[in-house]
Amino acid sequence: MTEHSPVTQTDAKPVKTMAMPDAQTVTEVTHWTDRLFSFRVTRPASLRFRSGEFVMIGLMGDPDPKTGKQKPLLRAYSIASPSWDEELEFYSIKVPDGPLTSRLQHIQPGDEIILRPKPVGTLVHDALLPGKRIWFFATGTGFAPFASLLRDPQTFEDYDEIIITHTCREVGELEYGRTLIEDIRQDELLNELIGAENLAKLRYYPTTTREESPKMGRITDLMRSGEVYRDLGVEPISPEHDRAMVCGNLAFNLEIKELLESYGLEEGANSDPKHYVVEKAFLD
Repeated sequence: MTEHSPVTQTDAKPVKTMAMPDAQTVTEVTHWTDRLFSFRVTRPASLRFRSGEFVMIGLMGDPDPKTGKQKPLLRAYSIASPSWDEELEFYSIKVPDGPLTSRLQHIQPGDEIILRPKPVGTLVHDALLPGKRIWFFATGTGFAPFASLLRDPQTFEDYDEIIITHTCREVGELEYGRTLIEDIRQDELLNELIGAENLAKLRYYPTTTREESPKMGRITDLMRSGEVYRDLGVEPISPEHDRAMVCGNLAFNLEIKELLESYGLEEGANSDPKHYVVEKAFLD
C-alpha cells in the first residue's frame, strides 16, 4: 500500500504531539483519494481483539476558552488489520468540517493518537451460526472490518466460499479494497498462514454508483435483479447455506437488512448467533 503517492494538501496543519491518555504512535499514512486515507499505529502489548471489532480512537480537542482544559475527541473506528498483526490499521473518510477527521487527516508518522484499548463489535464469527458461504457487504470505508476478517485464517476455515462486495460512488474509492485483495492473493505470509487453496475461496465484487466502471449499480439493486448471482455464478442467498456481515452507511444498512430478511435470514448477535450481523456503530 505504501507505493501510493500521498494526495497533496496545501492547507495541511501539523498535528501537535502532546501527552495524552492511551497514546499510540502513528507509523504509516496513505492518502488514497482527497476523501479517503488509511493509517497504521503501534499496538498496545495488552490489546487483544477479534477480527472485525472496533475501538475508539481520536485526538485531544482544543482547550476550553474558560478552563483551559482539553477533552478527547473520539470516534468508533473498525480495526482494519487482522488480530495477529503487530500494528493496528484504520481506514477513514475525510470530513472537511468534521470535529475529528478534519484534524485526523493531517496526521503523519511520529504523531500520536488516542486509542482506547476496549474492542467491541458485532462483525465477528462468534455472532454467526455455521454456514457454507459468507457475504461481506460494504459501502465506502465500511470495507475496514472486512479488511481484518479477510486476513483472518478462521474466515477461510469456517466457509467454503467468501464473497466481498464493495460499493462506492467513484472508482478511486475502491482502490483501498482492490489493493488489499490483490495483496492478500500475492502475500507470501498469508499464503503460508491461510493456504493458497483457501485463498482461492475469495471472490471480490466491486461496484460504483456514479463514475463509470466495469460494474455499475447499488449492490442491493443488483441483488434484487439477480444480476450479482448471475455474474458470480452462484445460487441466491438462503438461510440454509449463507451467512452475511454488513457495514455501511445507515440507509444502506437498513435497506440490506430488509433485503436479507426477505431471503429468510435472521439477525444475530454475540449472545445469540444467527444468519447475519450489521455493524450499527459505523456510519459511512
